[in-house]
Amino acid sequence: MKVFYFSKRNLISIGIVCLLLVAFLALSFTYLSKMGIASRMNEPIYQGNTGKKVMAITVNVDWGEEYIPQMLKIFDEHKAKVTFFVTGVWAEKHSEDLKMMAEKGHSIQNHGYKHVHFNSLSEQEAIKQIKKAEDIIFEHTGKRSEFFASPYGEQNRQLMKAVSSINYDLVMWSIDTIDWQRPSPETITKRVINKLHNDAIILMHPTEPTVKALPSMLETIKEEGYQLVTINNIIIANDDKAKDKTKKANNNDKKN
Repeated sequence: MKVFYFSKRNLISIGIVCLLLVAFLALSFTYLSKMGIASRMNEPIYQGNTGKKVMAITVNVDWGEEYIPQMLKIFDEHKAKVTFFVTGVWAEKHSEDLKMMAEKGHSIQNHGYKHVHFNSLSEQEAIKQIKKAEDIIFEHTGKRSEFFASPYGEQNRQLMKAVSSINYDLVMWSIDTIDWQRPSPETITKRVINKLHNDAIILMHPTEPTVKALPSMLETIKEEGYQLVTINNIIIANDDKAKDKTKKANNNDKKN
């Protein structure tokens, strides 16, 4: 049997190489783990993931405040809870409407401070817009937003990176009423009813034809056995994301 002898210098060199190898493997594991989490976070959400007969109506608000009271009344009559994505500018001007939305049990989420093209913003500019709106929402409702709907439905990798870096989800939709074009109430209703499915996210805005379409739309949704819930209740976060959001909420509460 051969016996190998190593000098002190060789042993030190081998030890250094081993330490470097361990450090490299540890860093690689950490990086890949983070990449795995990011890949789960860095995708837009088009529908929920409960697998149940629930749907979420999202109302993007930067104008149309004259229709908000009517919409709230109709939602109350049909026992429907929805999600309002509001801009910070609108929330500042219409804080009483914002408070009324929250008091009636609806979810208030983030549409950016201004209704701008987020694809044209830098990562830091996008974060600033979202955080500024978040602070305004918190000031008037006592709750911080955690979901972001971009104006014009824009998205790119830079925006996704910005959104994820502050533990937000970017919410899109699976059913679009296209009500901002002011089609007839019947057209709006058909666009929704013809595409009903589990975990659907239905996008709408505060317009006159939308208000007129809501009663029959909500009645049909109920008859089909669906329950309308807020965006918070249609998306089940993975454990890592849930921990991040809890940590964010706790940190924000400490700051205020």
